[in-house]
Amino acid sequence: MGSRVTSKGQVTIPKRVRDHLGIEPGSVVEFELTADGRIVLVKAGAAPKPSRFEQLRGIATTKLTTDEIMALLRGDD
Repeated sequence: MGSRVTSKGQVTIPKRVRDHLGIEPGSVVEFELTADGRIVLVKAGAAPKPSRFEQLRGIATTKLTTDEIMALLRGDD
């Protein structure tokens, strides 16, 4: 994923990146230099967005045991 730099030194942040970071018009972003020479774009003052798996952790509300769940998944009678 890339963007072209304009004559004014501006770039467009791709929509997927803006959506992932929660960047909206008026948001402040920071550029951080890493030890290996890369530049990382972060939304200022924001905690990293949890992965889709972390977002689901702890929301299951089943009363089934692990063995009962495995039996359901396997189709055991």
